[in-house]
Amino acid sequence: MNYFQLFGLEDHFDLDTTKLAEVYQSLQKTVHPDRFASASSQDQLLAVQKSSMINDAYQTLKNPLTRATYILTQRGTEMPSEQASFGDTAFLMHQMELREMLSEIKGSDNIEAAIFSATETLDTEYEQLFKMMQAQLNENSAESNTLACDNLRKLKFYQKLHIELDRLEDSLLDD
Repeated sequence: MNYFQLFGLEDHFDLDTTKLAEVYQSLQKTVHPDRFASASSQDQLLAVQKSSMINDAYQTLKNPLTRATYILTQRGTEMPSEQASFGDTAFLMHQMELREMLSEIKGSDNIEAAIFSATETLDTEYEQLFKMMQAQLNENSAESNTLACDNLRKLKFYQKLHIELDRLEDSLLDD
């Protein structure tokens, strides 16, 4: 079943996450184990399976990047693996620059300022890419879906950089 249909939502990238959460709670109540305590073991198993599917759908749709992946997959867009190389050499060069920016934080005279600057850089670039991907998904043409797929992969890279920056911040500022 299509996750959007399961929640009674339009099949669009932009969605009301409050409504998503409300429908999720409502759906989970219908398959709660207490409602099936005296039911047959088969009905109990079906309820658990439905609950699992509802959970999977909710987790997928509530996160923008997993939602984008789901939408692109539903549209039949070929999703390259995370390890597949980018044809965008400018982005590859920029990745190296961003990694260098993170590595230079350790030797900075003002670690807090360097972390703040890196965070601002990553946030700004992430937001720009996110808006481009959002527009491409909303356009929903073969070309825009392919471009959205490329930008989604880039956004996942930024997500990993954010995690690295958080770990770096924890290790440098917890001393």
